[in-house]
This record gives sequence, structure tokens and C-alpha cells, in this order.
Amino acid sequence: MTDTTCSELIHRVKTHLQLIYPEHDIQSICQNLLHIMQLEENTPSPPNHQNHWSQEDVVVITYGSSVIKEGEKPLHTLHRFFNEHLKGVVNSVHILPFYPYSSDDGFAVMDYSKVNDSLGDWVDIEAISQDFRLMSDLVINHCSSRSIWFENFKQGKSPGTNYFYTATPEDDISQVVRPRTSPLLREVPTPEGTKYVWCTFSHDQVDFDFREIDVLYEFIKIIRLYLDRGVKIFRFDAVAFLWKEPGTPSIHLPQTHELIRLMRTLVEHAVPDAIIITETNVPNHENLSYFGNGNEAHCVYNFSLPPLLVNSLISGSCKHLKRWLMTMPPSQVGTAYFNFIASHDGIGLRPAEGLLDEDELATLVNTISQFGGKISWRSANGINKPYEMNISLFDALQGTYKGPDKYQIDRFICAHAVMLALEGIPGIYLHSLFGTTNDYERVNNTSQNRSINRHQWQADELDAQLDNKYSHHHKVFNRMRKLIKIRTTQPAFHPNAVQFTLQLGEELLGFWRQSQNRKQSIFCIFNMTDKEQTIAMAEINLIDTEEWFDLIADSKVEDLRSTLTLAPYQAVWLTNFRG
Repeated sequence: MTDTTCSELIHRVKTHLQLIYPEHDIQSICQNLLHIMQLEENTPSPPNHQNHWSQEDVVVITYGSSVIKEGEKPLHTLHRFFNEHLKGVVNSVHILPFYPYSSDDGFAVMDYSKVNDSLGDWVDIEAISQDFRLMSDLVINHCSSRSIWFENFKQGKSPGTNYFYTATPEDDISQVVRPRTSPLLREVPTPEGTKYVWCTFSHDQVDFDFREIDVLYEFIKIIRLYLDRGVKIFRFDAVAFLWKEPGTPSIHLPQTHELIRLMRTLVEHAVPDAIIITETNVPNHENLSYFGNGNEAHCVYNFSLPPLLVNSLISGSCKHLKRWLMTMPPSQVGTAYFNFIASHDGIGLRPAEGLLDEDELATLVNTISQFGGKISWRSANGINKPYEMNISLFDALQGTYKGPDKYQIDRFICAHAVMLALEGIPGIYLHSLFGTTNDYERVNNTSQNRSINRHQWQADELDAQLDNKYSHHHKVFNRMRKLIKIRTTQPAFHPNAVQFTLQLGEELLGFWRQSQNRKQSIFCIFNMTDKEQTIAMAEINLIDTEEWFDLIADSKVEDLRSTLTLAPYQAVWLTNFRG
């Protein structure tokens, strides 16, 4: 079959491959990839630029073992908890790496084809995927040094002997961008002599060499397996570091972007409504590049949102957050932002570079430290810089730069009201639903800063806390559920609906959302301070021929010529149409 007569699928796959592997047999690689993905040459291409999401989509991010019960597999416990407490509230769940692993709470994968026995099995994963849209990690940059592949590498055996990227101490690695301060190269004895394996993160996380076609084949097999097990959303972990070249920063290289495009082509032909989300914890402009031309990631993590929003709420000024919102390009049809403000990791600071100045970053880091947080560092040109702040979001918002105060819950709910209203798909960390606090015991046990926000709840204890109306966990959970339920019924909160930033000063954050059919408007206004704020209704420009309602307060606006008074950290969603 010639290129002039081949199908669109074949043509697209070959085009990707020619840009990544120009020295290889493209025809053979293409046929092998289609075979692995169970695709026919004439498989029809899905329509371009389709949104596989709506305002109804809310993703809860959780470890498989975040809720546990003695004598029961954690995935079974988690599934029951979701069905009892979140069914009909959220429709998607991101289960963080559920594979056998050796470190980093799952991100040093030993076997991609298995479910960790301590969590459950594939039957449990498939059962969850029947009730909730399932999001899973593709830990694609590296695997565990205890994996069979790396054991084979050390013994010169296949599969694995050519799977890992090696360099030499003489190579120029001075420009390599790192999220860690550990040495980049790990010395490893092999039958062919000492080799130096590239380790972007830790020496237990050895980097793959995607120059080798066998590595590409392995990951396409993994993707096909996950699709068959019910995964609909793929989180490409640490994908920015995928392709390495000494003498370069080894981040965001062209081959990395083209590999993502290749995998998207294969995935969307196999399961047209599957979604790829890239996890790139980098400065904002670099992060946005993973949209490509609407042909790369369906969604990108909105990494600048967490540090900017936390900074706004504890400083009392939203000027930086507002300026950032005004510069964010609207996502094209078929792409969307993935918004989050808390996760299993910390609050990244690299995405705030260029958005907050050095003094503001230092003040933010110092405040989080005073609130009990830990600070993780990275090396940049031989200088250690703060990389992320490790703290539960509930504790991060316990006060302002002046110290803790009585508005912790209100401030916390306000943060989520902002996120739920913004353009994009919201991802909510399970612990944010309850207002889980810092877990210092877990930090002591693991000696890892990130463990501070990876608490494991005993199911019975969590149920008791959620049933106790005096518990802050009960208060947070019920207010969060209410906000989510409101959000998911409003057309103007569609991830791709229009968003326009309002100019209401530094103390009030405001933006306008409009449904895609233009029938619904929602004016979202938030008091970012610990003081009461007042604004004339006329400044919001509500159309006076329509009735307006506050969705959160469930009340009608009686007089559009009056003033709107917001209590500290109050959120208001004003609409002309109740969804």
C-alpha cells in the first residue's frame, strides 16, 4: 500500500513515526502498532475537535487505599464509599497508581500489567469503571529499579536490556532540567560493563529510552490493556521528560510532543471518547504547549491555579490570579483545562514562576511553613530552589499572612467555589472533600514530605466523622457536595463555556460564564479577604430585564440597584437561569 492510497489512520501514524524515528522501518512499526492496538487499516477516524465532557463531569482524585477497612480489599472499600456517598454527585474517579510498586506511593511501577495485591485485582478496577468514568495513570517516563525489566537490564537479558536511557559522566548534562536535587545518573554494573542510567526523579525510578522501538511497543500494549479494563482517561505522568538528549534541557523536546500525538491517534481510533491528560508541572507557557494544535493532549493540568489561588486567599489580594486568568487563552473545542487545587503531590511552585515575584514566593513559602507544611527543593544551575509546598489544602488555608484565624472552613470552601466555576474540568482530591489535615505520623513513617497529604482513613472512623454534625469534616463534606451538585446542573459551567474576567478590584475576584447556547449567564464573585466587602450591583452589569438568583444562597436578587455585601470569603454565583 503506497502513501497515496493508504487510509487516513495509516497516513497519520506514519507521519508521527517519520518525525520521531526517521532512521527506522516506518511501514513495519506502523503495522505492529496497529496490531497491538487491535486496529484495522481502514478503521474510521473519529470526528475532529469533539468535547468528550460537559458541566456534569467532576473527577475525584484518590489513592486506592485512601479509605480502608480491616479484612476488606481497599478497592472494594473505596468503591462502596463512592457508591454510598458520591454516587449522583460526581461521575469520575482518578485512582492513582494501583500497580505493584517499590517507592513514591505507586509512581515507581514494578509491573504495569497487574493490580497491587494489597489493593485488590482487575475485577475491582473493572467494577469501579462500571459505576464511574475511570481515570488512570500511565507512568510513562520511568519505572521501578526493582521491575523485571530493570533486573533484565542489569543482567543483559530481554525484555529490558535496551529499555533504559544511559549516558556517560563525560556527557554534557549541565542544562538538564530536574525536579529533584539527587544525582541524575545512577551507576549500574552490567555484563557489558558499568552503565550510567538516567534518573530524572530518584534512583529507584529509572528512565525509559523511547529511542528504542521496543519501549514504544511495550507502552502501546499497556494502553491497550488499560482500555480493555475500563480506563477512559489517561494521565500521562511526568511526560515532559520523556525524550532525553545530553547537551539539551531534556524537557519538552519535539519528539516528546510527537510521541503524545502518536499515542493520541492510536487511542482515539481505538476508543473515540477516551481522553489523554498531560501532567507537566512546569511554568504556565510551557504547560500550554501540550495542547499542540488541538491534536495533542485533550486536557492539560492547570498547574498555575493552586499556588495563585492559595496566595490570593492568604494575602487578601487576587491581582496576580486575576492577571493570570486574563492571559489564559480559551481552550479550543476538543480541548479543556483540568483544574485542581489539591492533589497527592504538593502545591507546585514552578508554575508560579513569572507570575509571583521572588519576594512574594518567599512570603508564601514562609507562611505555609508556619502552617505546618514541608518544603521540597529542586536544583537549578547548582542552586537549590523551592519546588513545591507539601501540606494538606485545608491546613494551607487555615489563615492569612497574619496567622491562623476563624475563617478556615469558609476560606477552604471559597477556594473550591472558585475552581468549580472556572473554565475547565474540575479535579477534586478526595481529602479535600473532608478537610483532611496534615498527617505528620505518615511523614515520620515514610520520611517523605509528600506523605503529609496522603492520609489513610479508616472507613468506620470516616463515616463517624461525616455523620457528626459538629465535626469540621461533616461541615466541609456537606458544603462541598452542595457546591458540586449546583455546578453540575449549570450549562454556563460547561468546561468550554465562555469566561470573561471582571474588574472588581483586588479584594473581589469576579468572572462571567456564559453557556454555549448563550441562554445562561453566571456572574461568579468571591470575597478573597477576611473583611466584609460591598459592591454596587450596577458594577456587575446584570441585565435588568431578567430575574437573577444566587445559586449558592438559593435566593432571588430583589433589587438590581442595591449593593451586594459579601461576608469574609463568601462566594456568589448569580444567574439569570437556574439549571
